[in-house]
Amino acid sequence: QVQLVESGGGLVQTGGSLRLACAASGRTFSGYVMGWFRQAPGKEREFVSAISWRGGTTNVADSVKGRFTISRDSTKNTLYLQMNSLQPEDTAVYYCATKVGGLIIPRASTYAYWGQGTQVTVSS
Repeated sequence: QVQLVESGGGLVQTGGSLRLACAASGRTFSGYVMGWFRQAPGKEREFVSAISWRGGTTNVADSVKGRFTISRDSTKNTLYLQMNSLQPEDTAVYYCATKVGGLIIPRASTYAYWGQGTQVTVSS
């Protein structure tokens, strides 16, 4: 049974940084893609970034490109999202998710397993 547990969210001022982590368990993730999505109140869940677990190929949404960096530690089965230069529009619940297969698709419906989410709030 796949389990994804996010941590690292919180309240930060504009321009600040946070590092999210997602501890994954329940299987080996080689051949999977793991990603981050976010959902703000009243908005649809949107793609943030994803990484292929085996090869390390990444994809980043234009809205966070140059500010957010995704990475993984295969030895710890942990996914990270380093978020710099945070803006109020980055305020959302951030979710970790994983999909079968190594192709990165920035669409939430293709991800089978989800964490419970962690709140990120950026104050202006």
